[in-house]
Amino acid sequence: MKAGFFERGGLWVLGQGVLLAAVIVCGLIWRHQWRGFPGVFCGVGLLGVAALCGIAGTAALGRNLTPFPRPLSSTQLVQAGIYGLTRHPLYTAVICAAIGWALVWQSGLALVAALATGPFFDAKARREERWLRRQFPEYARYQKRVKRFVPGVY
Repeated sequence: MKAGFFERGGLWVLGQGVLLAAVIVCGLIWRHQWRGFPGVFCGVGLLGVAALCGIAGTAALGRNLTPFPRPLSSTQLVQAGIYGLTRHPLYTAVICAAIGWALVWQSGLALVAALATGPFFDAKARREERWLRRQFPEYARYQKRVKRFVPGVY
């Protein structure tokens, strides 16, 4: 029997949606709060990193892809591809995209909301990893070998 919305971590999905909506809306409404090419350049770079991480993560997960942090019983542990570099490339993609969006639109309010995605996805990843350790005994070794968001750093 499939677990329900809340059992699979649906509140995390809702929270993520609210946070990302805030980033998008704030960027569009309160834009051009500063001027400068370097911020826009960095924002475009972060959007590029987000695209690469998102595409690579989605491709590597294949049928295992889900917005919910709790894996289904049929899920297989993916450690290849980008998952050999970072345990949560899709979360990294969303964090980079949010910050990149705020920088491109030059929105301080969007940047505040975007920076909140870091601690949010860190907490979501920690919860997800507790479920993954229960389901996959080899996950603990994987955690020691591969960093959470940034290869070799964190």
